[in-house]
Amino acid sequence: MHTTSKEFKSSLAHMPISFFSMVMGLSGMTIAWEKAQHIAGLDLGIISPLLVALTSLVFIALSAMYIHKIINFPDNVSAELNHPVKLSFFPTISISFLLLSVAFMAVSPAIGKVLWAVGTVSQLGFVLYIISTWMHQGHFKVPHMSPAWFIPAVGNVIVPIAGIPLGFVELSWFFFSIGMLFWVILMTIVFYRILFHDPIPAKLLPTLFILIAPPAVGFVAYIKLTGELDSFGRILYYSGLFLTLLLFTQFRRFTKLPFFLSWWAYSFPLAAITIATMVMYELTNKVFFLWLGGGLLALVTVIVSMLLVRTGMGMLNNEICVEEG
Repeated sequence: MHTTSKEFKSSLAHMPISFFSMVMGLSGMTIAWEKAQHIAGLDLGIISPLLVALTSLVFIALSAMYIHKIINFPDNVSAELNHPVKLSFFPTISISFLLLSVAFMAVSPAIGKVLWAVGTVSQLGFVLYIISTWMHQGHFKVPHMSPAWFIPAVGNVIVPIAGIPLGFVELSWFFFSIGMLFWVILMTIVFYRILFHDPIPAKLLPTLFILIAPPAVGFVAYIKLTGELDSFGRILYYSGLFLTLLLFTQFRRFTKLPFFLSWWAYSFPLAAITIATMVMYELTNKVFFLWLGGGLLALVTVIVSMLLVRTGMGMLNNEICVEEG
């Protein structure tokens, strides 16, 4: 029993902040299912409430574990805050609040509003801290750069999705503008790093899927902000769709990778392009987008289910929450 307790404490001490990407993936799939039911005009009973409940429970459990880590292992948390890659995963916490707020809007708008407020405030805090760190640090190098650096930018463009229905128009435009600005900046830097420096380490290779998220989420947010499909909206959607196709062509490369927690990077970006495709169907009424959205929804559901099983196995086999070599 003493050994078990010791192992549990060790696991909490080495719990990675990137664990919260699980909540992003689960939330994305939940929102995609809610959108699919809305488009089809169907009420599939307990599916949406069940997915919202599962996502909420995972978020609560991970939050409790990480709070324990903050209290008992502050040096480990500080090390993550100063790490060139792990630093960018801290906004997965604020993004989790924001995505849960979107998911809850269909179940309980009152809870959704509270979650949105907490997520928006914490998102701004994380973004200011992270960009300030980028500007004044002295130990980050180009090889440290990875698509994970997009995570803070993605959080900003999620704000309008629930912010507009809640009536916060100008605040939503503020966050959308920040997200678009840093999408352009970071996209340039990431492709410079990919093309002219050493290949991205295998452990971080799944984060390439994060490239899909800014234009896909940006498209959904832009439609919320403007209420119509215009030229810029099409540029955002088709940019996300092209990046999805580009990564699908490298299917074999990804299937050869051993399991890492970074596999969760597959989930939310694919959910984002799924939701964006469904929105395109709503706006254009073209059957192609309906079929594509349905296919992507099936793919996201399979991938998230697989990731849940594989993550559970990884925890049982002590592959996760261990000290890095």
